Amino acid sequence: MSEPPAQPRLELSTSRQFTAWLAERRLSLAFTTYQSGKLFLIGLRPDGRLSVFERTFNRAMGLGVDGPRLWLSTLFQLWRFDNVLEPGQRADGYDRLYVPMQAWTTGDLDVHDVAVDATGRVVFVATLFGCLATLADGHSFSPLWRPPFVSRLAAEDRCHLNGLALSDGRPAFVTAVSRSDVADGWRERRTDGGVVVAVPGGDVVRSGLSMPHSPRWHDGALWLLDSGNGFLCRLEPGSGKLERVTFCPGYARGLAITGDFAVVGLSRPRDNRTFQGLALDAALAERDAEPRCGLLVVDLRTGDIVHWLRLEGIVQELYDVAVIPDAVRPTALGLKTDEIRRMIRVGEPAPLG
Repeated sequence: MSEPPAQPRLELSTSRQFTAWLAERRLSLAFTTYQSGKLFLIGLRPDGRLSVFERTFNRAMGLGVDGPRLWLSTLFQLWRFDNVLEPGQRADGYDRLYVPMQAWTTGDLDVHDVAVDATGRVVFVATLFGCLATLADGHSFSPLWRPPFVSRLAAEDRCHLNGLALSDGRPAFVTAVSRSDVADGWRERRTDGGVVVAVPGGDVVRSGLSMPHSPRWHDGALWLLDSGNGFLCRLEPGSGKLERVTFCPGYARGLAITGDFAVVGLSRPRDNRTFQGLALDAALAERDAEPRCGLLVVDLRTGDIVHWLRLEGIVQELYDVAVIPDAVRPTALGLKTDEIRRMIRVGEPAPLG
């Protein structure tokens, strides 16, 4: 009798001081993989070892952290998770317990980055329509803004708008793989068609990028991933000056900044036309390196990679990364377990009429 095939496994390894860095900064990390449909929460156990928690959501992609809430975009929904633990409270050794409280059915908009603005409104990149959008009662979404080179709202993924950066709580910059205005036109512009666009004015503040992702405003500059070339970059929007800060040994996608550190997500590029022919391939070969999947912690003051987490096995690609401040060990409830049936919280009494 032949043996049953081995089940796909996931293996994690870290640099020696990765857990110490989490403890010193008193933070946890979240990241998504749409390839495997997982939300991962990374923290520390009481003995100082790594805590890894995962939940399954179909095509898990964009992440947003808004105080006690966590936002997650999936294949056709946008989820809001609420932390139900009070400060100092623990549940089975966890100090954050995220419960999926609300889900909006948006349809398959290919939602990428998700953020919450200064008014508390969730803003997301509806990549299929090439626009910024928000939720709307009774509708899939309400469009907020689109780049001027996209002539009309259409479900055609013309430019592959993907990244959103807030500044002072307002949408300030987006990234797109191209300025194409035809259906799926971005694929022919992957090597050098990428742009950073100012919001709401629509000016292109930097062009010539290769599949840029994950713009984040921090300390008076825009940080982003020039993914097809393999670099974490710093951009001065006023002058358009771009500095390549760190080479990332993989397809960089997903960026979160905390203090003087950036956390960068890495993926192994798929063997298809989307990832073929990028300068990243030659850059890896020049450095005698293979593409990795995992996280890098970069010191923004020096550009050095000071810590890392690597994923081997079933997970090959990541999309987004988020920092959860003041959290040591987060967890989340799923939709198919008994715990969520027993999670009943009673609010304050309300008037009858």
